Amino acid sequence: MKIRARLSMSADGYVTTPSGWPALTADPAFVSGQSHGIREFLADCEAALMGRTTFEPALTNSRWPWPDLDVFVLGSHRPEGTPDHVTTDSDPVRLLEKIRAANRGGDVHLIGGPRTIGTFHALGALDRLELVVLPMLFGGGMQLTPALSAEAGLNFLSQRALPGGAVEIVYSCEGSRGDLPGKPASQR
Repeated sequence: MKIRARLSMSADGYVTTPSGWPALTADPAFVSGQSHGIREFLADCEAALMGRTTFEPALTNSRWPWPDLDVFVLGSHRPEGTPDHVTTDSDPVRLLEKIRAANRGGDVHLIGGPRTIGTFHALGALDRLELVVLPMLFGGGMQLTPALSAEAGLNFLSQRALPGGAVEIVYSCEGSRGDLPGKPASQR
């Protein structure tokens, strides 16, 4: 099992537009239906892990965004209307243990903003950081950093061109992983 964060960002480093929408939603190539590799990414995932802020808008969607994934949510409370099959916990270490217990061998898609990604990275649980750099300049919005420090220890794995001029860059975070409570590094 690998925990993999995949997010889009503008060429000037913003993961959201100035109005707070995910960066990918501003890309005309994505809006026209091009996937930017998300289908291939999700093919290896069996679960989605996110913070409450990312999760709550899904409760009002007409279509459940994660129909084929187990869903785990980090939050101080279980939002009203949360389906019974969604696992929530306020403690990230306990939530990781629940994910491990439920895992059948697939990867986990870590969805969220800098705070959620930073939380799991600080625990040594983030295996890969996959960035889709869009050919756009936002000039403002939310940045991925400083939630990940300069000591993040990213190791380059691959890059590829995507539709519309976007570029996917994949990094391993394994060189910067700390020990997780109760779990030797060889068992993560």
